[in-house]
Amino acid sequence: MEMVEVDDLHIAYERTGSGPALVLLHGYVGDGATTWRRQLDGLSDEFTVITWDAPGAGRSTDPPEGFGLDEYADCLAGFLERLGLDSACVAGLSFGGIVALALQRRHSAISSALILASAYAGWAGSLPPEVAEQRLTRSLALADGTPEAFVGALLPTMFSKPMPRETVDAFRTSMQAFHPRGFRAMAQASAEDVRDVLPHVDLPTLLVYGDRDVRAPLTVAETLHAAISGSRLAVLPDSGHVCNVEAPNEFNDAVRGFLHNTRN
Repeated sequence: MEMVEVDDLHIAYERTGSGPALVLLHGYVGDGATTWRRQLDGLSDEFTVITWDAPGAGRSTDPPEGFGLDEYADCLAGFLERLGLDSACVAGLSFGGIVALALQRRHSAISSALILASAYAGWAGSLPPEVAEQRLTRSLALADGTPEAFVGALLPTMFSKPMPRETVDAFRTSMQAFHPRGFRAMAQASAEDVRDVLPHVDLPTLLVYGDRDVRAPLTVAETLHAAISGSRLAVLPDSGHVCNVEAPNEFNDAVRGFLHNTRN
């Protein structure tokens, strides 16, 4: 695990492999290395794979009050600059996909391609208003509770099928280390609406969703697919919200094939 400072925030990250840069953004629970372990291991033969702990997650410091989606995008841009990356393929899972879209809105030159996994155009941009409001209200309540209540409420919504015990235990451990203030900031950023950027995404884009996702169902995927011109949609069977964890080989194959095509 490495560390870099961006605008007075300490950002933890892991980097492995060589080749074109692939930057992985985790969701609003857990951390980068746990969420993306099978991608760090499985794609580093061909790509420089980088995953950060977003401000307020993992080993990174908490953001200040009022830190919203634009600030997450600006921090990510500063992070990539500190790593010496002029451009990279940016892949985001769930909340990470929202950040990837916000990055495209504010710093469009950075992303060479987008991969949006189990992603939204923000909760307000992809879910019915009452659902988006309920999700934010519940998240803010969980931020004030215990780690046990936090894990108990959210972990069952991440997977759609029984997983190896070590996989679930690792994800549970990463969730138990949640930062109340950081989680609150990520939840509020998740609740924003970034539909305005979708018609302006003019770079290769891959959407990857599990067909059993109860958090970002296929209706969300299909709406984003229709709104982003030229995007491709890969649906992973028998997979839920963290489809890259549930179906890592299929996910990695989809990413590898997509990135090969973008270079041809």
